[in-house]
Order: sequence, then C-alpha cells, then structure tokens
Amino acid sequence: MTEIEEARPRRSLTSRIVIGMAAGLILGVGLNMLRHGLDPEGLLERGLHGFLIDGLFYVVGAVFMASLKLLVVPLVFVSLVCGAASLDDISRLGRIGGKTLALYLATTAIAISVALSAAALFRPGDGLDLPTNLEFAPRAAPGWAETVVNIFPSNPVQAMAEGNMLQIIVFALLFGFAMSLSGDPGRRLLAVFEDLNKVVLRLVTVLMEIAPYGVFCLLARIFADQGLGAIAQLASYFSVVLAVLLFHGLVVYPMLLRIFSGLDPRVFLRKMRAPISFAFSTASSNATLPVTLETAEERLGVDNRVASFTIPLGATINMDGTAIMQGVATVFIAQAYGLDLGPAQYLGVVLTATLASIGTAGVPGVGLIMLALVLRQANLPVEGIALIIGVDRLLDMVRTAVNITGDAAVTCIVARSEGQLDAEAFQAP
Repeated sequence: MTEIEEARPRRSLTSRIVIGMAAGLILGVGLNMLRHGLDPEGLLERGLHGFLIDGLFYVVGAVFMASLKLLVVPLVFVSLVCGAASLDDISRLGRIGGKTLALYLATTAIAISVALSAAALFRPGDGLDLPTNLEFAPRAAPGWAETVVNIFPSNPVQAMAEGNMLQIIVFALLFGFAMSLSGDPGRRLLAVFEDLNKVVLRLVTVLMEIAPYGVFCLLARIFADQGLGAIAQLASYFSVVLAVLLFHGLVVYPMLLRIFSGLDPRVFLRKMRAPISFAFSTASSNATLPVTLETAEERLGVDNRVASFTIPLGATINMDGTAIMQGVATVFIAQAYGLDLGPAQYLGVVLTATLASIGTAGVPGVGLIMLALVLRQANLPVEGIALIIGVDRLLDMVRTAVNITGDAAVTCIVARSEGQLDAEAFQAP
C-alpha cells in the first residue's frame, strides 16, 4: 500500500450505502429501459433475467437480507433481557411502555389525518378511467381477542423460530424480570447476557460491511423489474403519498422531537442516515431493526434499557408510513369510483387505521390487509386496492424509511423523559 493510499480516508459506511443505492437505482432503471425499449424482441430478456437480475442480483440481495434477519431474534432477545434484568425499578418499564404506546398511536393518528387532508385537497383520483376487471382478495385479519391471545407465547422456541416479535418481547421481559428477582444467580447470568449483547452488536458491525453491495443489488433488481413506467400511470397518487411521507418524516418527527425532548432534529436526521438507507433498500422494518437499534444506542445515546424495548416494539406496531398510504389510498379509491366521504367516514378511517396498526401486527401483507379493513369500514369497494398495487412496492420502501425514523424519534423522546439519554453522545459527531 502506498503512502497516498494510506493517507486517503476511507468513506464512511453511510456514504458507501448511499453510493450503492444511487448506482443500483440508475443501473436498474437502465436495465428496465434496455429490456423494454431497445430489446423489443426479448433477445436479451433471458440473459438479463437468467444471469444478472434473477441470478447475481437476486443471490447477493437475498444473502444480504438473510444476514440482517439472522441478527433480529438474537439481538432483540439478548438486548431486551439485559434491559429488563438491569432495571432497578420495574415500575419504570410500565411508564416506558405507556409513553411509547401513546406516542406510537398519536403519530399514527397524525399521519392518517394529514394523509386524508392532502388527498382531499389534491384529489389524485379524479378523472381516473377505471378498468372493469379489478380483482383483489385480501387475507382476513385476526379479531382483537385473537390478537391479544397471540401476544403471549405458548412456546418461546417456536416464537423465535417464526420471528414473532411481540411474543419474543413478552418472553424476554418475563425472563429479564425473573433474572432481576433471582439475586446472585440472576446477576451472574446477566453478566453472560451482557457479554452476548456485545458479541451480537459486533456481529452487526461485521455484517454491515457487505451492506453497500447488498443495497446495490436489491435496488438494481427492483428497478430493473418495476422501472419508472408504473409511476407514470399513477403519478398523481404516487406524488401525494410520497409528499405526505416526506412531510411526516422530515417535518412532523423533527417537530415532535424538538417539542418533547429539546433535542436537535438536524443531528437526529444526520445520524439516522444509515438506518434510513437500509430501510429504503430492504422495505422491511424487521430486517432494519439491528441497524436501528445499534444507531439508537451507539450514536443517539439512548440507554439499552429503553432502546431494547421501544425499537422492537416500534418495528412491530408503529406503521405511520402504512397509515399514510391507507389515508391517501382510501380517498383516491373513493374519488376513482366517484364516491364522496362524509365527516363520519373520515373519522372512522382515522380510528380504524390507528387501531389496526396494532391489531394486524405481524401478519404478512399487513399494509394491504389494513387497507382492506379501512375500505370496508368506509363502505368502499375492496377491489380498488388493485389500482395501486403497481406502485405499492416502490412506495413501500419510503414507507419503511418513515416507520423506522418514527421508531427512533419516539425512542429518543421516551429516553429523554426518563433520563436515559446521553446528551453528549447524541451531540457527538
């Protein structure tokens, strides 16, 4: 290695991720244009899909996603056990839980209200020429009684194998409480878990080194398949949803952070660049959870006893981005069918979407299931969901980035109110 190479500083992980995102997006759009514009006979289709898109890009992207998901269960369980076992006042967890749940529900209600207002103002569904063969059959969402029962695990090993976050959280809290009440055996076991937590966090750091390549392949594959054509067909709907998502992530969260914690939103957003990039690339709050948790503890200065509870809970039930999509989509579908929504229906949409963010947690395809619930409550045709499926995958990436930003913002607010946030670490570059 030459002296020049030694002196040249290495780019930060966030910079490399952003470069990977940009390169993947540009290459993906280029490949999509090549397939549909310069290759009308499909001569390159088999080669591109067989080797590049469904071959190399798929393999690297899938390995990257698997490596992230590999960390979720051990990181959440070990970190939450450490946090619960080290609480000197168990009643504090009740306060933390109450504040966290109240803030998550409040931000979701704000999100859906802003989305409904924006959609009613800009009317993205006016003049839409509806196809006549719309079909969409959403999965049934569980009832409230089943949802409550399913929070408590009957088999913790099965819950971990299935990645059921709420059940893992409950078991980890119970296990941590038992350790805190067990005297010397509990303290000895806590020392083991604290060592395990450091090892798992180190594993997060190691696996992050492949992140720029994984992000590049994920985005290249998505945009090679989707392109930008789907956006053009639903440009008004896409623009309204995107604008409300950006407003919620860049205005509402920073404003709440400033009002309730006094922290600098600019520092917060700057330090959240890596988790936001991961969330955008993976479109999965759970897959991004290791990065979000590490950022909250290591860069934002949040104590493990708070972050280990609020971040996993937020990844499971905090769905502000999805609520925004539901609000705009509900009004969009009503306008597309030429139907008017009254004040009672608007209020019903707000309440249903806010409560459904908890009620349908952990169900596959949760966004569309929740939207089906909202449409039924508003007496709108569920088949209208088929109108927006084409661009939903692209918007899902932005929704996820908004969701994890909300998780971290609420975590900082709760930690600050409990005196569990290191202000110096938060301000440190």
